[in-house]
Amino acid sequence: MKRTIRIILVAVVATLSVTAQTTPPADSIFAKYYEATGGKALWDSVKTCLVKQTYRSNSANDYDLEIRASVPLQALSKIRTIMKRDFISGIRGNDGWVKVPLGSKDKVTQFQTSDLSEKERDNMRRELRDMWGAFDDYAAKAYIVTVTGTESINNTPVYQVEINGKGIKYNLFFEVASGLLVRERLTLPTNETQTRDHGPYIASKFGLLYPSESTLVSSIDRRPVKVTTQMEFNVKLPDDSFVK
Repeated sequence: MKRTIRIILVAVVATLSVTAQTTPPADSIFAKYYEATGGKALWDSVKTCLVKQTYRSNSANDYDLEIRASVPLQALSKIRTIMKRDFISGIRGNDGWVKVPLGSKDKVTQFQTSDLSEKERDNMRRELRDMWGAFDDYAAKAYIVTVTGTESINNTPVYQVEINGKGIKYNLFFEVASGLLVRERLTLPTNETQTRDHGPYIASKFGLLYPSESTLVSSIDRRPVKVTTQMEFNVKLPDDSFVK
């Protein structure tokens, strides 16, 4: 019996040793990602970002999304367009609002504006902080980062990195060979998980690479949603982007 226990312990120690030798530290994984997508210095120089996305699942829930972000203003605006009607949420500093369209679609749109709850504002602030990735400046955000090991996605070796923040968790999967982020899994405070599998990366005019196609699956409805993305960096945003 004692001999059996010793053999098991030796096997466990050997496995842990091999994992430690073959899995690089998180900072090395992040550095390779930055190198593959344009360089850390270029990412750090981003002050504004304009994102245009389509979400398609051949259902009544299909929508377009435009995201405007400003680092100097600490501001974020999200315009969700459903059946040609815009639903807008935004934050700027400590302020947060939501605008709901009123009236019929054939008239000039009027909006009913109300305040976001503190919880909703916190969530949008987190989205702004993590705009370039949850791992960006993770120590300053008090995130706890752990490399959990290697696995395979579509027969491709990946490193899995787990990032824990206040009430949220990210599981990120970086391709070993290229360094690119190929899967993101976000666990929200509600325990809903949102998994994005990324397709091809393309270069923006600014020189940074980003995934232009993704597949999103929520643990709530489990319906695959095809997402297309266009990103522009350090562009002038519309004047009304962060007006309540």
